[in-house]
Amino acid sequence: MQNRSLWFWLFLTPVILGLGIVVVIPFVYGFIFSFTNWNGLVATEFLGFQNYINLFQEDEFMNSVVFTVQFAVVTVILLNIFGLGLALIVTRNIKTNNLLRTVFFMPNLIGGLILGFIWQFIFVSVFGDIGNMFGIEGMQGWLSTTNTGFWGLVILTAWQMAGYIMIIYIAYLENIPKDLIEAAKIDGANGLQRFKNVTFPLVAPAFTVSMFLTLSMAFKIYDQNLSLTNGGPFNSTQMVAMEIVRTAFSDNQMAYAQSKAVIFFLIVAVIALTQVYYNKKREVEM
Repeated sequence: MQNRSLWFWLFLTPVILGLGIVVVIPFVYGFIFSFTNWNGLVATEFLGFQNYINLFQEDEFMNSVVFTVQFAVVTVILLNIFGLGLALIVTRNIKTNNLLRTVFFMPNLIGGLILGFIWQFIFVSVFGDIGNMFGIEGMQGWLSTTNTGFWGLVILTAWQMAGYIMIIYIAYLENIPKDLIEAAKIDGANGLQRFKNVTFPLVAPAFTVSMFLTLSMAFKIYDQNLSLTNGGPFNSTQMVAMEIVRTAFSDNQMAYAQSKAVIFFLIVAVIALTQVYYNKKREVEM
């Protein structure tokens, strides 16, 4: 028993060290520096909560927070709907199941920057040409307004991540006992009733996991935002991650950017943990 415990900690030590060096220690140092005038090299003055007071008075940061929250809400809803829908399709008894799973998952393998540039070409050139050809003004000038830029980011993210979320739902759908489905059919339940009363309660844990992953991903998105809209027009589609990076490396305000990162971390942590708590509670009630 002691040998098993020793080997357990020996194998776990590299992971703990890596987590501490890469995540925990930088986070603690960053939190400390957020109370100073740190410029990336030295901190010469302790400012207290001044950086935090300033960021709540900054319109650009608050606008990026509002934009990111709106994006996260829409993206989380669409990703879970599409992911569950795709999972229901590929778990049916059809010959092309494996092919469809591969096709639906492939967009997730493309890097965010490359994906952003691909969709930028589609939105600007392809949509523009179709709009000119058929005289559809709504398809011209995509990404040139805040509204179309927002939906461009939503479409890109949903297309990229739906296949990944599909895999999570597939794992739970394939573990549903067939006897329960057959019993529901014998009792006269139609497809919608079987999904509502049998399938969905049994895949509720998958919904909890998917909600957590999609929420954290939607809030932290950066590379797609950079390559698709670069925050334009006039920073109106700038998400929080991009705003923090620009504050740090363009404005060279490292401590101020760090204070924004701390607030951003708290927002994501509170929202993510709250949804996990209520979804877990709902699983028990089901």
